[in-house]
Amino acid sequence: MNAAVTPLVRPIRTAEYPAEVALLDAAYGAGPYAAELAGDPEWERSVSDVAGRDADGQVIVVEEAGRLLGAASVLRPESSHAKLASKGEAELRLVAVDPNAQGRGIGEALVRAGLEVALGWGRSSLRLDTGVRNPAQRLYARLGFEHTVELDAERTSSGYGESLTYRYALQDREDVRVRLIRDEEISEVSELVLAAYRDDYPHLAADYLADIADVAARAATHFVWVAEDVATGDLLGTVTSPRHREQLTSASEPGEMDIRLLGVSQAARGRGIGALLMRSSVRLAKIRGASRLVLETSPMMESAWRLYERLEFSRLSDRDRSITLASGDELRLLTYGFELMA
Repeated sequence: MNAAVTPLVRPIRTAEYPAEVALLDAAYGAGPYAAELAGDPEWERSVSDVAGRDADGQVIVVEEAGRLLGAASVLRPESSHAKLASKGEAELRLVAVDPNAQGRGIGEALVRAGLEVALGWGRSSLRLDTGVRNPAQRLYARLGFEHTVELDAERTSSGYGESLTYRYALQDREDVRVRLIRDEEISEVSELVLAAYRDDYPHLAADYLADIADVAARAATHFVWVAEDVATGDLLGTVTSPRHREQLTSASEPGEMDIRLLGVSQAARGRGIGALLMRSSVRLAKIRGASRLVLETSPMMESAWRLYERLEFSRLSDRDRSITLASGDELRLLTYGFELMA
């Protein structure tokens, strides 16, 4: 989907709770299961409890000119509204699009945004289910969800009713999770990434090192990701991505996603943390529907560009550039890209 026309998804505002209920009633009332849902007490409880769903996770919406056109709920497994998610997972429920706004990519934008929310929480996977008569199953398959056939049969045999269940894996390893930074971790991540660059590349200018260490500024305007040891809680590495529809550098073009400042703690070297953060960045770019993941490095950072090449990133030599630091030093930047779409 072209980034220029992708609907903007954001968290719901409290004042929009009644409008979200009305949207769900209209969307599902026009769908293939309207008769089955009418008067169902459990369904009505979930629909009406917007505050509960928002507190148990995050309700996300698409709004245009003051009107809600779409909504979805990303839930933690402990929520009373979740049906499928187990510990460490998240669940996407109540995806709804205004019947008059069908065909504009709103449903797809909501599902992609739900995946990104769950990834930011560090969840192992996102689960969802849909009725066998719901055409949304084609969307889930296209986006890369795995159809969990065994769970379909289990739920049908338990008397739940015939439905299709799906899972989207968000983590590559069980011992390390990738998630968004927390406010209380900013100082620790600043020390981690500064040490990683200062110790490996002693010739970096002081103003560039100051930019590397300014995690607080990056976290305020972009997304700072961390790799966390599941057993100990230790932070092992970090990388920065832009917010959706934004860019970090001039190296990336519209429809692409770029990343900056991959750093791994000295104590975590040899554990594959850099490669893990890169694979997670590729996953995020795919979730966003980007055509390519782009990054910049410098000739002195040989270990970094060797990693990128090992992960099958390609050189984009025509995008190489030189920048002048505040110190007056010139820094040459090499551009790499990972193709995500033909």
